[in-house]
Amino acid sequence: MTEPVIIYSIPTCGDCNHAKRYFKENEISYTEYDCETDEKYAKEVMDLTGKQIVPTIIVGNKVFIGFAENLKEISELLR
Repeated sequence: MTEPVIIYSIPTCGDCNHAKRYFKENEISYTEYDCETDEKYAKEVMDLTGKQIVPTIIVGNKVFIGFAENLKEISELLR
């Protein structure tokens, strides 16, 4: 069983879209929170990271800021 995956994103973010495409292609279930349509998600990102950066991805209890630069570690966690 893989770890639960959450992604905080906005629709126009290329790295967010890359992450979601990766999850879909690899049949990894994830929950998406759109920070653009609901301000509470942007606040959650700030509380988690101290920054307003998307994508913010949570795998289990590990928080990642950005996708491409964390792909290797995220992939290993989701094996």
